[in-house]
Amino acid sequence: MSEDGTREVHTFCRVCEPACGLVARVEDETFVALSPDREHPVTRGFACNKGIAGADVHRDPDRLDHPLRRTNGGFERASWDDALAGIASQLRGIVDRHGPNAVAYYMGNPTAFNTLAQPAVSAFFAQLGASPRTRARSEPEASEGRRACRAFSSGTQDCANKFAGGEAVFGSSTIHPIPDLDHTAFLLVLGANPRVSHGSFLSVADPMERLREAKRRGAKLYFVNPRRIESVANSTGEWIPIRPDTDVYLLAAMLCEIDAAGGFDERALAQHGNNVAAFRGFIRRFPAARVAGVTGIPTDTIQRLAREWSAAGAASVHMSTGVNMGRQGTLAYWLVQMLSFATGNLDRRGGNLLSVGFYKSAKAGRRDFTSGFFDSEFGRLRKGPLPGNLLSQFVTEAREPVRALFVVAGNPLLSIGGEEKLRKAFEQLDLLVCIDLYRNATAEYAHWLLPATDMFERADINITGLGLQHQPWVQWTDPVVAPRGERREEWWIFGKLAQAMALKSPFDGPGAPDPWSRIDHMLRGRGLTLEAVRELPHGAVFEDGLEAGAFFDEHIQTPDRRVDCCPPGFAEALARADEIFGELEGEGASRLKLITRRDPFMHNSWYANLPAMKRGARDRNRLSVHPGDLRARDLADGARVRLWNEHGAIEVEVEGDDSLMRGVVALTHGWGNQRTPGMRVAQRTPGVNANALLPVGPDSFEPLSSQAFMTGVPVSMTPLAAEERRRAEHGSGDFSGLRAKTNA
Repeated sequence: MSEDGTREVHTFCRVCEPACGLVARVEDETFVALSPDREHPVTRGFACNKGIAGADVHRDPDRLDHPLRRTNGGFERASWDDALAGIASQLRGIVDRHGPNAVAYYMGNPTAFNTLAQPAVSAFFAQLGASPRTRARSEPEASEGRRACRAFSSGTQDCANKFAGGEAVFGSSTIHPIPDLDHTAFLLVLGANPRVSHGSFLSVADPMERLREAKRRGAKLYFVNPRRIESVANSTGEWIPIRPDTDVYLLAAMLCEIDAAGGFDERALAQHGNNVAAFRGFIRRFPAARVAGVTGIPTDTIQRLAREWSAAGAASVHMSTGVNMGRQGTLAYWLVQMLSFATGNLDRRGGNLLSVGFYKSAKAGRRDFTSGFFDSEFGRLRKGPLPGNLLSQFVTEAREPVRALFVVAGNPLLSIGGEEKLRKAFEQLDLLVCIDLYRNATAEYAHWLLPATDMFERADINITGLGLQHQPWVQWTDPVVAPRGERREEWWIFGKLAQAMALKSPFDGPGAPDPWSRIDHMLRGRGLTLEAVRELPHGAVFEDGLEAGAFFDEHIQTPDRRVDCCPPGFAEALARADEIFGELEGEGASRLKLITRRDPFMHNSWYANLPAMKRGARDRNRLSVHPGDLRARDLADGARVRLWNEHGAIEVEVEGDDSLMRGVVALTHGWGNQRTPGMRVAQRTPGVNANALLPVGPDSFEPLSSQAFMTGVPVSMTPLAAEERRRAEHGSGDFSGLRAKTNA
């Protein structure tokens, strides 16, 4: 610390997976600013505007600083003792009267970037679902009809398909080979926009510079997307326009063409593959000429991609959220792995490699895919986090309804489809507890609000990138400053709540486990200790973390240590793929489809309340429409339209965007804060909730993974002036005769 009371703290961002190194400036113990850490050995001074804005989130005057209790007139401040005692009493009463099935929790995306939060939440609710003799167990009961707490997660809105796919193909939900960007000669990127989102299931510092380096080296790069995304440039790669939610057929067609040309690595298939004939049988149904009309990609373009992939010598592939959120995300991820494996590019330098960081995590995610399902009153469901699209149904329609819900670092009201159904469900709960940084839209229905620390008020490691890092490394950060007000860490909150309910707690006394002991154990497998990592300002870098040659001998987790090229558990999904293809063929290219647009100034709910993110034209989300589609409807920039389908309707302003394919409209998610007075900036600039148009209920998610259908959703668009005339002439009515068939 300098003489004037100023000090700098090396820390890192916890907004997305790269965990960019940051330097926090503290003046007289007040956290004032963040800047990129130019001395960081991995991120080397790269950080985006969202990461730097973490300082604004920290000092936002609308942050929750004290526990709040709902009253008839709104909310009033409560002490932690009163809050914990009140919640414990209500929760114990609900469990005693209705059993643990009446209790549910929802964990939002930020918990993935919080090392201690997830284990603490899971351990607490596992005890509620266990018998008195086994309440000390640390692992949650599987959601398979037993009387256990119900778990929901934001993962079913963005990436659940990848966990299911890794489990089915490689035997482990934690196996996700990533592109070897430094050595690849061909890179295919589907549904990802690294310039805006930086990477998901691929943790790489300054991803755009890595792509430019690959292009300068002579690699061919292709971005498959319904929109000419910001990542596309002469210096990076070529845009391949594709109709939304059809990527699975492009992948099948590429594989079909490669196989027909003799491009498969027969030795790899024979030595390391199972169910190869069934895999080949599926892809041969989708030659390039057949899928061209459905995907919108010309036959010769698909064939060119297949030829160039085979000729590259070292080819790699990456798929992200824009495909995950479709109706067949798990099948698409399966074919991504097959494109790599069947052509000999899996575990090859320049192909796709398994990243090994501070812990070899493949074994930790091992599970038999076929046994990972159970029958419920809402159909056959995957074990683990339940589909978020069923949350309202579990409250309002279940035989044993959810009566108490804990929401941790999440805002399901705006992030899941069916907003109005969720509002009614939340009103019906006997107990809703929200643990977060803000009083967000969901928290307006809470009985108790508990203030959580932000990422700069707690110690942490960069655990999220484990198994996904292009350059594996691990770093410890101390808290930059002490928590403001009465903010508390999630592990502390659930530990104290467990103590209040006479359950096992980290505060039980000298024999209580250290919350960090798990991380220390994981590090010791790599010859490190947590104490040693704490002493390194920028952590430890693993030079052997992304190497070829060990995957099939050391990491794959299927019982026979072979890649399952066509998992038997996919049988129904493969038949469904044929059905959906037929529907798309009949639909043609004129059907309007809605996709989600990534925004560099929006990330989850927290950033919705920052003035710097809402300046100028960023004060609302607008519907992006191709100028040709605007002209066809006699619309101009700035016109207001009604966008609707059988699930809902919104009124929104349009803007011309020639980066889109014809027939595709795009809208940024995370908006719709008209009824969120606890976040004043967000309420003044509310925008519209795109998720009002999404399907919910038993047919609204992919059965293999519980992944919600959130992109490529059929919609209709009507000029608002014409809609108002129709209402005046015919009344508001309904749209039952005009419904857009979704086949979700």
